[in-house]
Amino acid sequence: MAIEHLSDLVLMDIQLPNIDGTTALTEIRAHPLARKIPVFAITATVMPHAKKSIEASGFDAFISKPLNEKSFVETLARFAPMRKQLREFRE
Repeated sequence: MAIEHLSDLVLMDIQLPNIDGTTALTEIRAHPLARKIPVFAITATVMPHAKKSIEASGFDAFISKPLNEKSFVETLARFAPMRKQLREFRE
């Protein structure tokens, strides 16, 4: 979907039904028009070795579940193309 719609941002769960998030990221990065889309890894797995492996896979950010709203918004702010939309989300 990220390739088909050329999303501004992808929130990628690491554990997906038919493909893992790391493999999906590899497919996104291989597409010339989609390779610069920021992709955030989202997972409940926070074991240090798993986190390092996920971060080494090339994700732009790592977000653990349950989401910490403040941290999530701060991470979005680094990548958000439109600051006005981010401010509205915070309110």
